[in-house]
Amino acid sequence: MSFAALGAVLAQAADPMNEPIAWLAWTGLHASPWKLIGLVGALMFGGRWLVQFVASKRQGKPVIPRLFWYMSIVGSLMTLSYFVFGKNDSVGIVQNLFPAFTACYSLYLDIRHRGWRRDRASH
Repeated sequence: MSFAALGAVLAQAADPMNEPIAWLAWTGLHASPWKLIGLVGALMFGGRWLVQFVASKRQGKPVIPRLFWYMSIVGSLMTLSYFVFGKNDSVGIVQNLFPAFTACYSLYLDIRHRGWRRDRASH
């Protein structure tokens, strides 16, 4: 084994963000902190559709509440950080860069169009 490979193995082993979380062992789950960040990000990104569904149901027409964009940004950035720092997966990185950018831009447009303190303005 070369010194570079040995260094990479030691760096990986010494990184607590990639070690299984001990207090989850009793559940049978073997998840690292990065894995939890990725899972929460995926749930956040997917859960935004539930927020949109509930808002549309209440309004009786299709609407996109501002919370949808916040959840999109947070979920995208969490899954992006998982793929960049935890898994180091180029496909996941590319997959999450575009939604984060478009959600930020859509939030910017929403704030510019409806104002910063808008909660229940017309959609």
